[in-house]
Amino acid sequence: MSVWLVFAVILIVAPLIFRSNLSVNILGQMCVAIIACLSYNILLGQGGMLSFGHAVYTGLGAYVAIHALNMAGDGSLPIPVSLIPMVGALGGMFFAALLGYVTVRKSGTPFAMITLGIGELVFAMSLMFSGFFGGEAGVSSNRVVGEAVMGITFGPPRQLYYLIAIYTFLSVLGMYAFTQTPLGRVLNAVRDNAERVEFVGYSAERVRYFSFIVSGFFSGVAGGLAALLFELVTAEVVGAVRSGSYLLFTFLGGATIFFGPIIGGVLMVLASVLLSEWTNAWLLYLGLVFVFMVMYAPGGIASLIMMLVRVAKHGYMGRVAPKLLIAAAGGIVAFVGAAVMIEMVYHLQLATAIGDEVKIFGMMLHAKQMGSWLGAAVVFLVGAVWFEWARRKLAAVWHEVHTEMEAAANAQQGVAA
Repeated sequence: MSVWLVFAVILIVAPLIFRSNLSVNILGQMCVAIIACLSYNILLGQGGMLSFGHAVYTGLGAYVAIHALNMAGDGSLPIPVSLIPMVGALGGMFFAALLGYVTVRKSGTPFAMITLGIGELVFAMSLMFSGFFGGEAGVSSNRVVGEAVMGITFGPPRQLYYLIAIYTFLSVLGMYAFTQTPLGRVLNAVRDNAERVEFVGYSAERVRYFSFIVSGFFSGVAGGLAALLFELVTAEVVGAVRSGSYLLFTFLGGATIFFGPIIGGVLMVLASVLLSEWTNAWLLYLGLVFVFMVMYAPGGIASLIMMLVRVAKHGYMGRVAPKLLIAAAGGIVAFVGAAVMIEMVYHLQLATAIGDEVKIFGMMLHAKQMGSWLGAAVVFLVGAVWFEWARRKLAAVWHEVHTEMEAAANAQQGVAA
């Protein structure tokens, strides 16, 4: 209960700390991304279903929602703006039920390929059927509909944010509740061993199908909120890039831990909004971070947090923390060297007309001078060697600590028995 209270307080207080309209808009985007990543994790983390087309359901939910908003604006659909996300939810659920009936008939790699094909199919249709999708220009709307109720029109960013925050809290709570239901538990069993689930009398296909519909419902909520936030829906929202973003950031946050996609949703917005403003190479940095996480922390950020919490709980953080900090320092040094070289490459490709001077991390470098390249390469190599040496030391200590924790746990079980 305390965790949910803290989550609610964060949602309430955040726009009071970050007060500018831009900041409030970014907070709203984070909430939408949190719902989208958590809905995707019902498939990936809870059900072991790797989908390459999840944006189909958030995107189609957004299209349904913005058409409903336009109908509410011209008076043909008597519905308040506050319920438009629920229209998107019903739209996402409908298309998940329709397309999921075919998709979940297979699992594993065939499932992933089917979702990829459906995603490409829907994206192609978005450019062909302009009556619904609006063509390349998309469908626009105005979220200020009808008379104000108690001064609330959802026009000001802060008013809309609190509506988004309410849906975010209820959606996160609903998806967590789903993980505790019999369907959610059986879905975990299907992920771990579908044959055993079939053996005890459950249909793995039906479990995946109903879970797919639940995921589509919450995806539609995210799409409906996005339609209100941006007042514009384009073909991009059903594209492969958006689906790839859900996959990448859900994995980075941690698909095996419930709050991992929440971290992933926040990182998704920070990367696409803030990191993209800092550098043109932001997608390259994301790719490098993804490769690094796959190699050294496949459980994601949430998994790392939970492991460190467990270590601290047993009183071993004093042995782990120094080695962890040394490894992190080496990684930062290697990142600085790599970032300098990446930025110089991008400068030579995109901005040579304004000269070869590049300002990176407060340093003025010359992209056409060999000294700058040699310095960056040396920094990268020193950091890489430093990190690898510290990582091996950390791995040894980590193994010792976990061996001792397991021994202590076994001893406690023996005493209890």
